[in-house]
Amino acid sequence: MTRLDETARGVFPISATPFSPDGALDLESLDRLVDFYLARRVHGLTLLGIMGEAPKLTPEESRAVVRRALARVAGRVPVVVGVSSANLLALAALANDAMAAGAAGVMVAPTPGIAGDDALVDYMASVFAALDPATPVVYQDYPQSTGVPLTVEAFQRMVDAFPRLVMLKHEDCPGLTKLGRIRAEAARTGRRRVSVLVGNNAIYYPQELARGADGAMTGFSYPEMLVEVYERFAAGDAEGAEDVFDVYLPLLRYEAQPGTGLAVRKELLFRRGALASPAVRTPGLTLTAEDHREIDGLVARLERRLKG
Repeated sequence: MTRLDETARGVFPISATPFSPDGALDLESLDRLVDFYLARRVHGLTLLGIMGEAPKLTPEESRAVVRRALARVAGRVPVVVGVSSANLLALAALANDAMAAGAAGVMVAPTPGIAGDDALVDYMASVFAALDPATPVVYQDYPQSTGVPLTVEAFQRMVDAFPRLVMLKHEDCPGLTKLGRIRAEAARTGRRRVSVLVGNNAIYYPQELARGADGAMTGFSYPEMLVEVYERFAAGDAEGAEDVFDVYLPLLRYEAQPGTGLAVRKELLFRRGALASPAVRTPGLTLTAEDHREIDGLVARLERRLKG
């Protein structure tokens, strides 16, 4: 089993979690979804993210998703599993199960209510103490959801203190200056360079790559765009990467809407044959007829531009 480390690069999509129209977990559709991601040459995969509806799953369902997806991936790409929980025993139990099933690492977001750098570093110390010492960790910096800001100084302290912290999922917004500072400070001090993958539906993707990001960890319904932009940028073709990004931008922006984005994403994955149903588990938003018309128009425009 390959373990995640600081050299991780590329695109690790946040996998959707498939449900039947009645809200039941659809593991057969999960197989189809994994195949969809792998066919688009992703470099890794992330399970049980926030946009994967992880908080809506029971512990048993979470384990079922992890085991089924890992079995389908069969070691072809590294898989990260979100294990965030206010209960450290539950967090560690899911992490141990995921690693035993073949995960490459786990992702942890801080529990809401933490205030200040010292409290955040102390919390992460308790997380690492609860985990198996060999488990690689991705820190999810998403203050829009957790309410917990991550300063550059706190992150530097964590990089120094926790050798198993190998990746930052960067979703702060605005965050470009912070990302640039993290890279500049690491270079200036000789500090260990960790991998940085970006979220927020990759809405700022080309600029984040230019500031030092190593790829994307987000769930955009056209992961092949994320892959092509990353590969062009890595090959030195930043202008070509921007050109590809521009073609998809109207649909990507529409999918990034707060509140409705998940329903849009699952509808697009359903239309692309990756899901048997676009169902979002309750509580979740249902798209209107006008939403569907807008998606029709955006997809038609994308397909015309891709043909051109």
